[in-house]
Amino acid sequence: MPRHARGFDVQAAWDHLVRRDRRLGAWMHRIGPLPPEAGWRRRFDPVDALARAILYQQLSGKAAATIVGRVEAAIGSKRLHHDTLGRVDDATLRACGVSGNKTLALRDLAAREARGEIPDLRRMAWMDEDQIVQALVPVRGIGRWTVEMMLMFRLGRPDVLPVDDLGVRKGAQIVDGLELPPTPRQLAGRGQAWGPYRTYASLYLWRIADGAGTDPAAPRTNRSQD
Repeated sequence: MPRHARGFDVQAAWDHLVRRDRRLGAWMHRIGPLPPEAGWRRRFDPVDALARAILYQQLSGKAAATIVGRVEAAIGSKRLHHDTLGRVDDATLRACGVSGNKTLALRDLAAREARGEIPDLRRMAWMDEDQIVQALVPVRGIGRWTVEMMLMFRLGRPDVLPVDDLGVRKGAQIVDGLELPPTPRQLAGRGQAWGPYRTYASLYLWRIADGAGTDPAAPRTNRSQD
């Protein structure tokens, strides 16, 4: 199995998508080229990232950052791993503002790391996307969407399409002039034309859903169902 680099050639992705999909390509031209994600170049620790993803779930960024800061102070480290999280008991985590379910999720992540079940960055480089998903979704509190975001924004895998993401589905709705967002199954079929650069297509669909590229000549869709 080949080694996977972090990130991909966005110019090659652009050329492929505008050639393969005229409707998406028209929106891409309105928005302009998207640069490589900054996260592809930053240091990345999978276990720490998963722990932080658990702590950030269902909270505003400010509230979650406050709780993360308390946890870091309690464990005496900015590295959230089985050895550092093991320095505090559950009561201390709860006192930091970590919910009971998130405490259980952190303990499960730590236990799996200690057993060698969480691949590190070096191992992930030799794993395909499905293998990484299968390795991480058994962790309590970690779903497929969380892993897909890691694959796209941190590992820079080029061919990830998060079909359950409402923003991506809404973007596809606008591109195709649909009255309703496509179902995940429909989006998966629609996205076959975007491979092997479905990640780059998704980045555009998010921006389209957020209103990027809209002008008087842009295609309209019935948003009454939003």
